[in-house]
Amino acid sequence: MVDDSTFMRMVLRRIIEAGSELTVVGEARNGREAVALARDLKPDIITMDVEMPELDGLAAMKQILAGPPPKPIMIMVSGHTQRGTETTIKALSLGAVDFVSKSSSFAAQDLGHVDSELSEKLRYWARQPGGAATRPQAPATPRAPAGAAPVGSPLQPQSPRGKVDLVVVASSTGGPQILADFLRSSSPLGAPMVIAQHMPAQFTASLATLLRGETGLDVREGAHRMTLPAGSVTIIPGGGDAIVASVAAGYELRLTTHEALVHPSADLLFETAAMVARHPVAVILTGMGSDGTKGGAQFLRRHLPVLVQDPKTCVVGGMPSAAIEAGVATESLTPAGIGRKLVLWTSPSYTPRAKMAETQ
Repeated sequence: MVDDSTFMRMVLRRIIEAGSELTVVGEARNGREAVALARDLKPDIITMDVEMPELDGLAAMKQILAGPPPKPIMIMVSGHTQRGTETTIKALSLGAVDFVSKSSSFAAQDLGHVDSELSEKLRYWARQPGGAATRPQAPATPRAPAGAAPVGSPLQPQSPRGKVDLVVVASSTGGPQILADFLRSSSPLGAPMVIAQHMPAQFTASLATLLRGETGLDVREGAHRMTLPAGSVTIIPGGGDAIVASVAAGYELRLTTHEALVHPSADLLFETAAMVARHPVAVILTGMGSDGTKGGAQFLRRHLPVLVQDPKTCVVGGMPSAAIEAGVATESLTPAGIGRKLVLWTSPSYTPRAKMAETQ
């Protein structure tokens, strides 16, 4: 574990060693010490602070992941500062698998949050085969939502009945690593795209800024009553939820609150998109859990496409695997394959009888 605060290292040690699964093999006070200890101790997991003297967490992570295998699982433990959020988002795009946010005050409430979040994430990654961060873990077989195909049934490719007018995307753990490539392969997009990326508040603005710089697309953090023009990519603000509404000019985003296990809720986004859009497409990318499966069932009832990332290409294959196992997914593709299909389906020249190019 890497943190320049003696108190935080003490707290982290107690959290990590609270059970019998994990042992702290080393502590580093800054990025330089972290690089040296990672080389000598070869840990399975590293919790990495973001803002540190001498060498910050991002620079240290780059050096560690550039070293010889086996590469450790990197979990960033970041503060709520502007620089901290920007660095964390950059780290996630470069190979960190997840992050836990902390305040600088170490209030009892904040420490409780760090304890519950970090414990869950550490134990998830500790259970992965061989400790490999790139191997997805399929979830327990879920029940098929009402109206969906039987559990475990083959994928049934479904083409839109007209030019796609809205794309809604679910993304969670591993999303920042693949979103830039996914968006580049989706360009030019002839419809608005709305992304539900599981994140706390304060972080999605930095994610939008990073993706806008890396793709050159109109990527922005959403706001209440924001219009959704064709070609725009809107990320729902972290920690909250949003729906899509039909208006005279097309579609707009409306922020709301919703009872869900994760936020922003992809299920809520998908359910409203299936109700208000004429020819929408749902996309489920990498992530833990099953968010998107329930909402995807609404697409299936209308015979609308639900494209999921091939679980083998995910950092965590839980979300697309849940949709596949529940009989909700219509196709499983690489992120680039999904992007190319979206370009075709949102093209002004698309017709339902247009020959679909092989994209997988």
